[in-house]
Amino acid sequence: MSLAWTLGLFRSELSLTFRRWRTLALLAVLAAVPVLVGIAVRIETSDGGTVGGGGPDGGGGPAFIAQVTNNGLFLVFTALAATLPFFLPMAIGVVAGDAIAGEASAGTLRYLLVAPAGRTRLLLAKYASALAFCLVATLVVAVSALAVGALLFPLGEVTTISGTRISFADGLLRALLIALVVAASLIGVAALGLFVSTLTSSGIAAMATTVGLLITVQIVDQIPQLHAIHPYLFSHYWLSFADLMREPVYWDDLVKNLGLQALYAGVFGSAAWARFGTKDIAS
Repeated sequence: MSLAWTLGLFRSELSLTFRRWRTLALLAVLAAVPVLVGIAVRIETSDGGTVGGGGPDGGGGPAFIAQVTNNGLFLVFTALAATLPFFLPMAIGVVAGDAIAGEASAGTLRYLLVAPAGRTRLLLAKYASALAFCLVATLVVAVSALAVGALLFPLGEVTTISGTRISFADGLLRALLIALVVAASLIGVAALGLFVSTLTSSGIAAMATTVGLLITVQIVDQIPQLHAIHPYLFSHYWLSFADLMREPVYWDDLVKNLGLQALYAGVFGSAAWARFGTKDIAS
């Protein structure tokens, strides 16, 4: 009975999250980014020109953008690199930041807790729903980019960062793995947003605070004088997913990224549980 109730609560939260117009609007914006990038690259190269500067180590555009014209599959990697620094985490921050505070603001939180859900179970259901959104949002970007890449550019064997060639099927598998890694890179942001959501009864304030923290961390990560703390920022290893396109795969930064996300999820998830467990719902 307890497991059935927990699964039912999760399904309810999942349905509530993906029925909201705000969520659908966020997914639509994310799906539009690969379309805009693909069209821009197509227009720029229509006269035989090239897109310069793109690469996983920096340059004049998102990672892999210079390879898009040769293989549309690279639009998947480019779109994920373009959305990961801001669009994806902002969308996650909005959803997670509104999880508890939005219910409190609407006056529905106390009624949720009247049911035999319990605060811990409700918080876990909210976080699981936020994680599901992380996965869906990332896959929306990837699938949109794959469709646009296939429509506007040729497809075929993939040249890795290391210069070796792999089959298109292997490239598709790596694209899926990259999408999963990108989704996992956002679990720390989801936990941070959930914690902020327990601190206030205003959904707008929680969302704005979470997005503000995301922007602040991104700025701090770009200041050379603060390099000592960069490895501890949740965004520092986000673009390490590019190492999945090496042959052989370079795992060091990927493992550091996933470990750091797990640490942030543990710390802020525990903080959210501690705060929510003592929160005065009636006030």
